[in-house]
Amino acid sequence: MHHPPSRRVLLGWAAATAAAAAAPLSGLAGRPLPRLVVERRTLEVKGRPATVFGLTGPDGHPGLVLEPDQRFAFEVENCAGEPTIIHWHGQTPPTSQDGVLDTGYEGPIAAGGTHPYDFAARPGTHWMHSHYGLQEQALLAAPLIVRSKDDLALDAQDVTMFLHDFSFREPAELLRSIGGDAATMHGPMDMPALFAGSDPSVPLPMRPEAIPICRGSGDEAALNDIDYDAYLANDRTLDDPFVARVERNGRVRLRVINGASATCFWIDLGAKQGRVIAADGNPVKPVAGSRFPVAEGQRLDILLDVPPGGSVAALAQREGDFERTGIVLASPGASIARIATLARERAAPIDLSLEHRLEAVAPLAPKSPDAWRLVTLAGSMQPCLWTMNERPWSSHKAVRVLRDQRVIMEISNASLMAHAMHLHGHAFQVVALNGKPIAGAMRDTVLVPALGSVTIAFDAGNVGRWLFHCHNLWHMATGMMTELDYKYAP
Repeated sequence: MHHPPSRRVLLGWAAATAAAAAAPLSGLAGRPLPRLVVERRTLEVKGRPATVFGLTGPDGHPGLVLEPDQRFAFEVENCAGEPTIIHWHGQTPPTSQDGVLDTGYEGPIAAGGTHPYDFAARPGTHWMHSHYGLQEQALLAAPLIVRSKDDLALDAQDVTMFLHDFSFREPAELLRSIGGDAATMHGPMDMPALFAGSDPSVPLPMRPEAIPICRGSGDEAALNDIDYDAYLANDRTLDDPFVARVERNGRVRLRVINGASATCFWIDLGAKQGRVIAADGNPVKPVAGSRFPVAEGQRLDILLDVPPGGSVAALAQREGDFERTGIVLASPGASIARIATLARERAAPIDLSLEHRLEAVAPLAPKSPDAWRLVTLAGSMQPCLWTMNERPWSSHKAVRVLRDQRVIMEISNASLMAHAMHLHGHAFQVVALNGKPIAGAMRDTVLVPALGSVTIAFDAGNVGRWLFHCHNLWHMATGMMTELDYKYAP
């Protein structure tokens, strides 16, 4: 579901497109770009066929893998039969190539149309997905792996586990089932409203006086807006899991990507110990364990060894539930035992236990902060209506920053649901959890717990307008989105 942009947005997009067209893609003029194809495909889930979207790279496989120092230089070809736009989650391109409509820099890629992209790729485990209507909920998402020279030196076999939640019902029907209305909450941007707001030198209010609070059962935190029909890992369920054959005595770099619409998972390696070595594509000092939380939009790289003649089940269990999915890492000749779809025990809600332990290998350089901003999250599940700084997207006020500022942002959650907050175009460092300072990971998506807070720091060095939203897609669609705006930058 999508609504046409306003005339003002279209004029801004046309100007940006004309400027981009005037400058040829660096180093690529005169030769065709490899294609990333948006398409429809049939997927069998629990014995039933379903029509979903897909993103296929030049090698015919889902997603993309880039080698060290390779630019992201591709042409998106839209064969899906309807307009679309693709966002490069975890990348920091120029704002005109972010793959979103809401900021007015880009227009949709028409059915049958193409659009070129060319920017320096950011190494790490990332992903790409539609930012058009409710297409991502229909599986329009895929991995985007950018290898580094350090990855190659690690001498570990790459295996990606891409997680999603799946329903046989149409996304619009699911949205209606929770009382949401994307038509009014996530409609076209109003340009005058975009530039409304106070001077950026004035801090945002310390605490709003009245915030609607999402109420679960009693004082319990609320989980899982929707019960899905299946949970997928690499497009498969545990009835017929994806099996990755690894080398004997093989070391595996398991790249976990949570591409789910609204599901947080616990990654469970059973009796096997692994080490988290990267979060959201950014290297961290190794953290050992066998069970790790991952929220919507987040990624974890886990290093583990598969025993000779044996196998390791890498499972993902839905928070607050028994349902799980996963893949199997198997040595040559290893037999694969059947794995139950339901775990023996219900999973707890995911938490900040891992976040407390993560420490960036390359943190932000020491610098005194130039600006402080408070962002408050609030809303309700029934009807589904969510806000940032007391406003849904349709009447949002941008968070203002200046070029080259070191920005400290406190994200305070007044609701009884956790929210996975994603900032486009930037990597930030987690510097406090519930008010307790830490020297945390570099990320682009962070979980803010119910009635809790997370403080992040980033350098405002990527000029433009950038979306900032909850990566629970139902929360985003019904209002929990604003933008970071460099409007006052010289």
